[in-house]
Amino acid sequence: MDNDETVRKVTAVFDAWADAGRAEGMERGHGPHARQAFEMLGLEGVQGPLRYLDIGCGNGYTVRWAAELVRARSCGGLAVGLDGSARMVDRARAQSAGLPARFVHTAFPAPVAATGDVAELLVSSCYDAVFSMEVFYYLPDLAAGLADVVRLLKPGGRFACVVDFYAENPASHGWPEMLDVPMTLCSMAQWREAFVAAGLDVVDQQQLTVPPGEGVEAWKAQCGSLLTLGQRPS
Repeated sequence: MDNDETVRKVTAVFDAWADAGRAEGMERGHGPHARQAFEMLGLEGVQGPLRYLDIGCGNGYTVRWAAELVRARSCGGLAVGLDGSARMVDRARAQSAGLPARFVHTAFPAPVAATGDVAELLVSSCYDAVFSMEVFYYLPDLAAGLADVVRLLKPGGRFACVVDFYAENPASHGWPEMLDVPMTLCSMAQWREAFVAAGLDVVDQQQLTVPPGEGVEAWKAQCGSLLTLGQRPS
């Protein structure tokens, strides 16, 4: 399957989920782990205007978290969300009115010949922090995606990448067949190696779990979501 076909299949899945109201379900399901990873970006310590990017932002919930921080700062800034699903971007915009936030419908990495908002918001060395939840294993070219994150980060900026589909979580291994979408399965060690190969220092890696309980899938308490936290060297 070529890259364009992969992008089309992934986009169709997320458009359908947005239309079915699953964006808000993903916010509830991913929110606790996303919040843990978001806090590790150290946004409160950023000097000057804060620039934040969420790749695969869904309904924009982490962008709103960052936008609230921007709004509270006297020096301002901007929170940006990208998503390949136009339906998700529509939901994010509708839920973020009045906040210092912008949302763009684009594949990632964006086309080289991108124009308009895409080109304006994806300038090199632009962001203090980049976040992504459950996206990077869908990329047809993982190395290219990580390289573009490094390009977008300011020196010293951090990237929090959270995935549920990884080798140490066997409960996830059937997802590509279930969704009929190609995914890249990496182990924890392979995620670290990919970050380092892209030029990121790995400052933390951990499995984010939740306490077992009623309605909690067993794997979320046993394996959890994998966070790999990288930093562009200063």
